[in-house]
Amino acid sequence: MKTRSMGAFLATALVCAAGETGAQDRALFGPAMDAFASRAMQRVEAAPGLALAVVDEGGLVHAAGFGVADVATGAPVTTDTRFYIASATKSFTALSIAAMARRVEVDMDAPLADWAPPSGVPTDIAARITLTDLLSHRSGVDNAPIAFRLAYSGDWTPEVLWRLTKETQPRDTPYGQFVYSNSGYNLATVLMERRWGRDWRALVEGEVLTPLGMTATTARIDEARMSGAVVAAGHFGRIPGQPERSQLQKTNATMQSAGGLISTANDMALWLEAQINDGRVGGRQVFPAGLVASTHASQVAQETTFGPYVRTGYGLGWQVGRYGEDVLIHHFGNFSGLRAHVSFMPERRLGVAVMVNEDAFAGDMADLVANYAYDWFAGLPDIEAVYEAKLDALIVERDRRRTGIAGAMEARAKRPRTLSLSNAAYVGDYVNDAYGTLTIREAGERLSVATGVQQALAEYLTEPEGLRVELTPFRGEGVVFNLDADGRPVSLTYQDAVFVRR
Repeated sequence: MKTRSMGAFLATALVCAAGETGAQDRALFGPAMDAFASRAMQRVEAAPGLALAVVDEGGLVHAAGFGVADVATGAPVTTDTRFYIASATKSFTALSIAAMARRVEVDMDAPLADWAPPSGVPTDIAARITLTDLLSHRSGVDNAPIAFRLAYSGDWTPEVLWRLTKETQPRDTPYGQFVYSNSGYNLATVLMERRWGRDWRALVEGEVLTPLGMTATTARIDEARMSGAVVAAGHFGRIPGQPERSQLQKTNATMQSAGGLISTANDMALWLEAQINDGRVGGRQVFPAGLVASTHASQVAQETTFGPYVRTGYGLGWQVGRYGEDVLIHHFGNFSGLRAHVSFMPERRLGVAVMVNEDAFAGDMADLVANYAYDWFAGLPDIEAVYEAKLDALIVERDRRRTGIAGAMEARAKRPRTLSLSNAAYVGDYVNDAYGTLTIREAGERLSVATGVQQALAEYLTEPEGLRVELTPFRGEGVVFNLDADGRPVSLTYQDAVFVRR
């Protein structure tokens, strides 16, 4: 079916004011959505694959997959392909904890000191902040080492995390002000695991995934790969027509409570149906009435925009805002070549999930595809022409990013060497009690930097004794060596922390 014919269909597919979809609407929407998603994939060309699901109060309206999950294997994307959903995981973790609170197993508004075992969290912080504070990003505290180890290096054990609770510190911003981070979720689940003996994976599985029948959704990504499931790999569309596999792929060790689930289009349809119907899926009340809806209520105010979306608050694992004139409850996520869009309109009873295995140059396509679905059901006039222009704009932005990255790489390649000693002189393990071990090794004529599962070749900084490294792709960080009086490297500074040479 040619996409240009969709305008004729729209004339006969007006949607009622409540946003409900009839049988005719569903029949017409699928071809329209597939045609647009296919055209978007072809025109933007930076992303190897995409999966989507659209639901209303009656359940799945349409699901589809496009492209390939991994350029290394050529496996096609289907509605059962598992994509990393990154920070969209937060809403699952928050609902799990809210379910415990509904059974009065924990009080989400009680200070940590009232229920958590004695930990390294400073006494004054434990006496005043709550689970609600941590899950809504209003706690005014941070714990960068725990967040770093869980999401990036993967260098942790439960004992190490418990020891690092002492690194919990006040932010510069005050209590009650919205500041988005992973730390709140990580700290909450570290404390809860110590108190109840269930890690966040078991918690989410038992409270949410199993009751909903989301059998393909899991935090155990290594096991999913070994079982033969198709798991989308992260990619970058830096080179036109040649998406590259990201050097940093998720492992079990870096799947964490603020961003640690893989899911499918089919499973995300169940999740969105539960959101739209307050816990009712397939005619069955899976969660107690009011539980799911309670996570949508804003707990802290914010005034920000994210692309075409206005954000006015944050609930428990959900951004609260608007798309155009419609209330949009949503959470997005991205990490090292993967991007997820999860959203729903409570008033129109319509929800969309889009997952893409590229995030640096075509990640915005996830939002564009989702918006097409919302605007199609809203009866947007001349929708094909409108979205053709939006694709044009997305391609301009893609090219701007490509040009910027290429220019930056070329400029860095011309930097002079700023190390005063031979490469061999810097080789070794450098240790920080909070962040772990940073390992410097020779790699041909260059140096490599590694910590946990992360490893990358280093470039030069402009400052003396400095390296630039992208342990997380496209996020350059400095590694600066500190020399003693005899001119020998004895430590280095990374993440504003000092690592001492072992």
